[in-house]
Amino acid sequence: MFKIAVMVSGGGTNLQAIIDRIKDNTIRDVEISVVISNNEGVYALERAKEAGVEGIVISPKSYDNREEFNEALLNAVVERDVDLIVLAGFLVVIPEIMIDKYENRIINVHPSLIPSFCGTGYYGLKVHEAALKRGVKYSGATVHFVDKGTDTGPIILQKPVEVKEDDTPEILQRRIMEEAEWILLPKAIDMIAHSEVEVVDGKVRVIGGLQ
Repeated sequence: MFKIAVMVSGGGTNLQAIIDRIKDNTIRDVEISVVISNNEGVYALERAKEAGVEGIVISPKSYDNREEFNEALLNAVVERDVDLIVLAGFLVVIPEIMIDKYENRIINVHPSLIPSFCGTGYYGLKVHEAALKRGVKYSGATVHFVDKGTDTGPIILQKPVEVKEDDTPEILQRRIMEEAEWILLPKAIDMIAHSEVEVVDGKVRVIGGLQ
């Protein structure tokens, strides 16, 4: 069985999409070994509990320095022998020691069509506020491997979502979640679990022509 760790900071809607897609076998032969939150009391931990998945909190606030936190975060994943780390709304910078150990085995979902509206400072509603301010006709979501930059890793999947005239950041955020994030993230996990993607020269190549 292919094991994943899901890292969260808030409500866990993307986590729920993963749980549901494992349940209905859209994501095949995969189990969530652990859900890791950097915040106490978030609803994502309730979602994990309801699904019978271990949920733990590892917060930078609980450690004397960032190095201790980074080590604790890495150890939690290593101890559970996971094959893939999934960032599902995890608003903490992933330590370089983890990126080195899990090269091309950490993925993130970002609520825009990278390279638009990404990088430092673009997270949550800020992404959608920027898209509406720019007046784009389409936004969307991207699933990518995580490297040492911010939203700069190899792109696995993207899906455009139409921006409507009366959209608010909150309405656009919800539509992108429903029409893109909750579809792309489970699909990427399933593809990786079945060795259907590889990284060649910094780009993702889909094996077998699947898309």
